[in-house]
Amino acid sequence: MLILDEEAFETLVTDELDQLPDDMVDGLDNVVFVVEDRPEDGSLDVLGLYDGVALTERGQYGFGEMPDRIILYREPLLSICDTVDELRDEIHVTLVHEIAHFYGIDDDRLHELGWD
Repeated sequence: MLILDEEAFETLVTDELDQLPDDMVDGLDNVVFVVEDRPEDGSLDVLGLYDGVALTERGQYGFGEMPDRIILYREPLLSICDTVDELRDEIHVTLVHEIAHFYGIDDDRLHELGWD
């Protein structure tokens, strides 16, 4: 298991966000990215979570709506990585996975595309 403090982890997340294609992130309206230590249930099984309403399921999305959240869980990600390079890859895949959920792409389609 890799050990990395919160600040260094968040820096990696920011770096990986900056590496994503513009056409993937330009449509992320009213979305915040959050790093938490673990999911609420304390498990290490979930690497990330999209908390919101996918674009494909939205009706009228009005002014003042709370932002959707894309959460990356630091401890689960660290628990599956032995090197910083592995962690960068896992952060990248997790970001793409959760952003895809924002756009309405489900887990089955992500699996077909090789992003699981």
